[in-house]
Amino acid sequence: MLYAVTDIETTGSYASANGITEIAVYIFDGQEIVDQFETLVNPHQSIPGFVQTLTGITDDMVQLAPSFEEIAPKLAELLQGKVFVAHNVNFDYSFIHHQLQNHGYELNCKKLCTVRYARKIFPKLASYSLGNLCRHFDIQIQNRHRAGGDARATVELFRLLKENDVNNHLHTMLGKQSREQFLPLYLNKEDIDSLPLTPGVYYFHDAKGKIVYVGKAIQLKRRVISHFSNNKPSRQRQEFARNVHRISYQQCGTELMAYVLETIEIKRLWPKYNRAIKGYEASYGMYMYEDANGYLRLAIDRKHKHLTAVQHFYNRYEAMAELKRLANEFSLCYKLCFIDRSTQHKCNSSSCKGACTKEEDALQYNERVMQAVDQVKKELPSFVIRERSYFNNQDSCILMEDGKFYGMGYVEQDFDLSLKDELRNKLQAYPEYDFVRNIVKRYALEQPDKVVWL
Repeated sequence: MLYAVTDIETTGSYASANGITEIAVYIFDGQEIVDQFETLVNPHQSIPGFVQTLTGITDDMVQLAPSFEEIAPKLAELLQGKVFVAHNVNFDYSFIHHQLQNHGYELNCKKLCTVRYARKIFPKLASYSLGNLCRHFDIQIQNRHRAGGDARATVELFRLLKENDVNNHLHTMLGKQSREQFLPLYLNKEDIDSLPLTPGVYYFHDAKGKIVYVGKAIQLKRRVISHFSNNKPSRQRQEFARNVHRISYQQCGTELMAYVLETIEIKRLWPKYNRAIKGYEASYGMYMYEDANGYLRLAIDRKHKHLTAVQHFYNRYEAMAELKRLANEFSLCYKLCFIDRSTQHKCNSSSCKGACTKEEDALQYNERVMQAVDQVKKELPSFVIRERSYFNNQDSCILMEDGKFYGMGYVEQDFDLSLKDELRNKLQAYPEYDFVRNIVKRYALEQPDKVVWL
């Protein structure tokens, strides 16, 4: 087996918008170097000052160097059929894969990360950076932070690791079933292997333990692995992979419970890399108040955090349609409901009994307003979604009371759901969000056989 031990220098940290300034590849057969390739590369973009300081590679040095397009045929041939080896392999691989693909070549070979390999062979070292490993094992690095020097040092590190690999970790890491080389650098494969194949919610943590992403899964292990099944060159993707250091999870009895819990946790934690659900909330509410003349008025307005709405809506059109329905059904005044905003004193509703012109007194009118509000509340159902849990011998329960999400949890299979007080005590209460409410209601419509009406 031949190994292409590779190192590159670049203009930035992600492949889609940055270029390669230098590349070195040593073909290693496990005993000795049998071929090598090293060159500066013209990235056709300026090299940032801090990169020039770190690497010593300047714009003048690469001005007459070949472009990647010129070296692509040689590089593709050299890497073909080899194991691509690098220290933090996904970084180097993402750049070379992206550049080769842009010039009509497809890089598709096994990868091996010497950081991960070193952790398996010498699991208790304080640091696994190339510089610290070389100092620890007295490996000389000439031209540090240059592709040739770092690649040559990586060859010697790789040789040392192979010599000390008494448990044949290399064979396992390169096996067909192993996905380890696709994982973020700091995420342990053992953490992935321990994940169950059940529904749940998973959390990605950064180096300080802060949760940076929350996701849901029908099968936790497969879903987490799918996050790292490719090595996209975008800035967001590369940054995400660098910031994932640890994973934790909560099992859920059903896919619906995982969906609900994911939404609640995103709202609670506001993780850095979650975006879609954060702003998806109802924007309008129907509010009731008493005016200066003693008439109760129903009005549609944008959602107010500290006011209790009769009902919430996702858009103004939906809200106004519901208000007009109530006004027609209970003979409410279009003027007092702000449906009719004309300058005329009398509203244009044929069913209005004269509240707008004070021909109907407030007491009679308010009684019908309260009837309308009571009707809305009656239309907000109470029910339980009951399903068999995937991971225990209980039933999962999600409780909706008067159209609002109460909480969820587990009950014995013979538990009587009509015992409402006992049911509440068995469930965990959660904050009530419009998005969660909508998820549960939609599921109840789609799966009526799992709904128990209360």
